[in-house]
Amino acid sequence: MFHFSPGIKLGIILLGFIITLCLVGTGDSFADNSEMLSDSSLRKSIKKARKMVDMAYLQSRRNLKKTLEENFASPMDFLKILRDPVGRTRSAARFADYLETTLKLLRIKLQLSGKWRYNVTDVLSRKQKKMISTETGCSYQTHPIKCPESDKYRSISGECNNRKVSHLGSSNRAFARWLPGLYEDGFSVPRGATAGKMFNGFPLPLVRKVSNEIAFTADEKITHDQDLSLAFMHWGQWVTHDIEFTPVSGAGMNPSPQCRSSCAFKPPCFPIKFPTDDPRSSQSCMPFIQSASVCNTRTFTREQLNAVSSFLDASTVYGSEDAVAKSIRNQTNQLGLLAVNQNFTDEGLELLPFDNSATSICILSNKTMNIPCFKAGDRRVSENLGLSALHTVFLRQHNRLVKQLKKLNPHWDGEKLYQESRKIIGAIVQIITYRDYLPLLLGEETSKWIPPYRGYKKNLDPRISNVFALAFRFGHTTIQPFLSRLDDNYQPLGSFGHIPLRFSLSAPWRILTEGGIDPLIRGMVLSHAKVMKQNQLLPEELQNHLFEQTQVMGLDLAALNLQRGRDHGLPGYIAWRQFCGLSQPENLKELSKVLGNYEQAKKFMKLYGTTENIDLWIGAISEPAVPQGRVGPLLACIIGTQFRKLRDGDRFWWERRGIFTPQQLRALRKISLSRLICDNTRIKKIPREVFKVNSYPEDFLDCKEIDKLNLSPWEEEP
Repeated sequence: MFHFSPGIKLGIILLGFIITLCLVGTGDSFADNSEMLSDSSLRKSIKKARKMVDMAYLQSRRNLKKTLEENFASPMDFLKILRDPVGRTRSAARFADYLETTLKLLRIKLQLSGKWRYNVTDVLSRKQKKMISTETGCSYQTHPIKCPESDKYRSISGECNNRKVSHLGSSNRAFARWLPGLYEDGFSVPRGATAGKMFNGFPLPLVRKVSNEIAFTADEKITHDQDLSLAFMHWGQWVTHDIEFTPVSGAGMNPSPQCRSSCAFKPPCFPIKFPTDDPRSSQSCMPFIQSASVCNTRTFTREQLNAVSSFLDASTVYGSEDAVAKSIRNQTNQLGLLAVNQNFTDEGLELLPFDNSATSICILSNKTMNIPCFKAGDRRVSENLGLSALHTVFLRQHNRLVKQLKKLNPHWDGEKLYQESRKIIGAIVQIITYRDYLPLLLGEETSKWIPPYRGYKKNLDPRISNVFALAFRFGHTTIQPFLSRLDDNYQPLGSFGHIPLRFSLSAPWRILTEGGIDPLIRGMVLSHAKVMKQNQLLPEELQNHLFEQTQVMGLDLAALNLQRGRDHGLPGYIAWRQFCGLSQPENLKELSKVLGNYEQAKKFMKLYGTTENIDLWIGAISEPAVPQGRVGPLLACIIGTQFRKLRDGDRFWWERRGIFTPQQLRALRKISLSRLICDNTRIKKIPREVFKVNSYPEDFLDCKEIDKLNLSPWEEEP
């Protein structure tokens, strides 16, 4: 063994550094890297990457099977299985994993060969990039889509809505980026993944610490919204499920043991660490699985996958893939009906069919009942009981429309009945959202961000943006910690009337055995939403007990949102303020002015050190609401901008000339959520405006007083 003095050691290090520079310096052009990244070497890397990913997917399936066989699921199991990529989504996610793993293997080769200065994109020829795209399966992104010469109805996937760029807004594509992604390594590593790394001169705080110190609110200290009902909150979730779904990585769908025992960042594991002063610090960390990515062979930067069509098209009811759409239709006849439950009814009224797949985790929410999850156009249908109730209302509404249209037009075949009913349902969702929901959310800034409709704009990008997918999670701050169910007289439904929210998640058996959907609808109509206040952001039920149906401690929804923002490479709060043309506070004084709260601003500065590091979600929900609205200026900008793009970039928007006749438009304008409830439940008295707080019985009308949808304009001569 040789021993050198510190000076000699330093000299050797410097010499090695100089030699390395010579090897990879000016004389080593990109073209010379062909030996190091030959085509055969590249193919070996792709083959190895595919094998590694396939093994990870297989292991995740084995873990899931074991979980279900052991008849026990953790809170993370419940959440992640609801977000399992399936069908074409699973294929898209797997192809992206092939691509990312290939790139990681190539980066390792660059480092081992001494070419650590170069990015993989710099040393790959155009031919080699095409090879990667083809052999990982990512070339599907560039395959031409043949659109029909004329189309009266939307495609299920959203393809061909934009005839110029046929995949724009379709399912299983990347979210739009309104600002470039921000990653530690410039490509895929989330900010905060590397311990001790500094950003703008400060380390990022643990997301759980931010949640504890800014988001946490005791359940008993929340404030009720004096103007808006819980139906307002539920509609927000209905809308977001229609336009975006971010599945988890298929390789980490059921968290592997190392995701639970280690807090290290090992994709797709990105665990949430507990600060030392946390009440749960005895646990190592909270499991977190990264979102599924989508192929990006242009820049190789990580982009997340939107599994559903971006358009507000009632894909929650009908699905965003042809295979899903077909599987939820009634296959016993050709009448255009949706399938219904064959085992149970709601006192004679239709219920959603069961999802009898092997991954129906709802069975574990009540092992005695052995009831699987419901099945609908969106796989999150059973996430909570209020959501399941809305899905049921729209299932029944579709089948009602089919039967009524058949009476008007006996000559229509089942496919036309299905498509015309689907078209009407899509218009209903759009009308209720833009006419009734968004003005209550955006208040006096509604017309600023969503001016009157002026027609379809084919050059507008209607895709859901990555930032909106996180920003619209403001709705979590309006959730009540308890589930309220009411009887015919709008009184608590006995022992079932008031239960902690955690026991309503993934629990469809409660609809079958505890009164059906009517008590749930009455509860959301009469109950108040929680108001979003700076010192009351998230109730403890969501901050500590999410999906806590077992003895295992629940999840923290605030921490999940913050970690998700970092996972998606979203720039911080200040960058988005700049994007929206708002002021960019640089210090405590300026931040306290923006928030209108010195103490709140002081908490932020203590945690983050600089305003530049504040995470988007927590900063945005801390802003005071705009006049008459329920979100601050930044959220109003992001949400308003997105909904304007969704409307103006939709070729099938309900108001566009030629989509409906003038007579049909007049009929549709009279539709309301209250009418849908009257027509599809046994509820006989309802407020005219269900998103607003109403008192029973003085503000409730007989259903006979609520305008019906007149279908006579849809009658056609044979």
